[in-house]
Amino acid sequence: MSGNHIISVLVENKSGVLAKISGLFSRRGFNIESLAVGPTEDEKISRITIVVNAEIHSLEQVVKQLYKLINVIKIQELDPSNIVERELVLIKVNADNSTRAEILEIVDIFRANIVDVAKKSLSIEITGNSRKIQGIEELLQPYGILELVRTGKIALSRGSKK
Repeated sequence: MSGNHIISVLVENKSGVLAKISGLFSRRGFNIESLAVGPTEDEKISRITIVVNAEIHSLEQVVKQLYKLINVIKIQELDPSNIVERELVLIKVNADNSTRAEILEIVDIFRANIVDVAKKSLSIEITGNSRKIQGIEELLQPYGILELVRTGKIALSRGSKK
């Protein structure tokens, strides 16, 4: 089955580990849709969250190769129906006196935050799942999105730690 897969990889927090992992995906011809890396509750361990569009069989091969890397501790494919996922996005949008109130209304509806105000633009911070992010982007598009940056998806399985 082809589609987006969310892979959570726990690794030793050492330099070069991310390069090895992303290189493995690259060598196999995978395009990484999203990549987020950060420390965990243990400072010696980092979590890499990778979203990749792939056939399940091909992905299984890459996961087997990931396990061979010395700094990899644990790999888990996350079930999209049983996760908590978030992404942080900053959006700079055209906003003059005639459109500012409308944009502020959209920001309020999506529980986003204004993080910078300029004469002709607003910078908005929003966190949420992919549908929420896509929704606000679509509503802000007619005003003119000047810049947009996304962190990439981060995700955890629901419930107790296994």
